[in-house]
Amino acid sequence: MSEGAETGGIKGPLDVRAVMAALPHRYPMLLIDRVETMELNKSIHAVKAVSINEPFFQGHFPGRPIMPGVLLVEAIAQAAGILAVESLGLSGSGKLVYFMGIDGAKFRAPVEPGCLIDFHVSFTQVRGSICKFEGKAMVGGKLMAEAQCTAMIADPPA
Repeated sequence: MSEGAETGGIKGPLDVRAVMAALPHRYPMLLIDRVETMELNKSIHAVKAVSINEPFFQGHFPGRPIMPGVLLVEAIAQAAGILAVESLGLSGSGKLVYFMGIDGAKFRAPVEPGCLIDFHVSFTQVRGSICKFEGKAMVGGKLMAEAQCTAMIADPPA
């Protein structure tokens, strides 16, 4: 991380109520179930338990359920959002973390029902209200997807 940000304290675990306090997302778009650990201003380890009951499995794909790659990227962005909100002390402020860009997304293996996904996301840069992150989605220590993302901290639309 650059621009004078220092590492902070360790937080975690955070249950789904704390996740929902940090993010505006709700079912069916909330993709983080729990935060295992978070080092403020540095990194987060969040998890999602993938169930056959996920609504996207009805159509992706019948008879061969696979979690859409775009949702893996969204979950990486949500973990980044929690890290940003908690690190910048914005929980409960009404500020939102807006996803601005994605780079280098790669999908290595399919994520199926029954998997526990570990998301490892780190700050790479903070400049004012713009934050950059790198993230990985892993199952059982195996890399499933990775991406870098950019986000902006801002007020919600009027």
